[in-house]
Amino acid sequence: MKAVKRIALVAHDERKKDLLAWVQHHADTLVRHTLYATGTTGKVIEAHCDLAIHRLKSGPLGGDQQLGAMIANEELDVLIFFWDPMTAQPHDVDVKALLRMSVLYDVAVACNRATADFLISSALFQTHYEPVRKDFSALIK
Repeated sequence: MKAVKRIALVAHDERKKDLLAWVQHHADTLVRHTLYATGTTGKVIEAHCDLAIHRLKSGPLGGDQQLGAMIANEELDVLIFFWDPMTAQPHDVDVKALLRMSVLYDVAVACNRATADFLISSALFQTHYEPVRKDFSALIK
């Protein structure tokens, strides 16, 4: 993981304002990294922040799966995902799969503001970091 992180920003509808506030608060740090976002979340951030965002599809339309593929291909370092635990999501299976992939591939994940604040303020966030990743090649037959 290089010093310039590849960061995904995702939020369910009821949490988009929370994520936007977090992004605005940390814009000076985020501008130095490569940012990705699912469709609607990316649109909200672009409308209110002067940050370059690579927008993917909306989460329910495949954006969560695109992020999962990026994780599997080791193209993502950090996932900031403000999900809504109080509202049923039609794409809940995709959300669980994305979180599973994040754990499987040792991607740093924050699901709320406190954890996101701790993550972005870590000394490791601004430096090269080599996560310990499992070798899954023995599972491929």
